Amino acid sequence: MFVKSTNIFEVEHKVTREQRWARNGHKAAVVWFTGLSASGKSTLAIRLEQRLFDLGHQVYVLDGDNMRRKLCADLGFSAHDREENIRRIGEVAALFAESGQIVISAFISPYRADRALARRAVGDNFHEIYLSADVEICARRDPKGLYAKARKGEIDNLTGVSAPYEVPKTPDLTIDTGTLSVDESLDILVDYVMRNMALSGD
Repeated sequence: MFVKSTNIFEVEHKVTREQRWARNGHKAAVVWFTGLSASGKSTLAIRLEQRLFDLGHQVYVLDGDNMRRKLCADLGFSAHDREENIRRIGEVAALFAESGQIVISAFISPYRADRALARRAVGDNFHEIYLSADVEICARRDPKGLYAKARKGEIDNLTGVSAPYEVPKTPDLTIDTGTLSVDESLDILVDYVMRNMALSGD
C-alpha cells in the first residue's frame, strides 16, 4: 500500500500479543460478519458481544452504521468508497485485535477483494463469518426500510438490489440466518468463538 506521509517511523510495542492473550485469558481475533442488509449482522454482533462480555472476554463491536457516522462520514456507497470504508475498518479492527480484544465487525462488505484486504490487515486471527439469507428474506424483514426505498428508486447502490454482493467462496463459518432463529445462530457463534479463541491447553 502506498503511504503518502514521509518521515514516519513505526513504533515497536514491548508487550507481545501472547502476553495480552494471557492477561485476558483468551486469544484476540477479528470476527468479521458479512452478508446482505437485514441478514442479522448487527443483531447477532450485539448479542454475541453481550454473551462474550458476560463470560469475561474482552470484546467490542464495530458496526457499519456507527462507523459511517464518524470515522467514515466522508464516504458514500460507490464501489471506490465502499473499498475505502472496508480498508479503514480493517485497519481499525487490526489495531483492536493487537490490543487483545475480540473484535466483532458487522459490515455488508460486499466485495471479496475488500474482505481479503481486511484479512491481510488482521493476519491469521481473522474469521470470516457469512450470514446467509437471500435477498427476498432480507427484504421481508427490512427493519430499516431500505429495500422498499430501493425498489421505489429512492436509494441507489443498495447491495443485493442495485449493487452486487459477492458471496464468500471459503468463509470460516456460514450461518443460515434465513432459516435459523437469532438464538440458534447465536449458539453457533458462541461455540465457534470459544473453540477458536481458547488458549492452548484450555
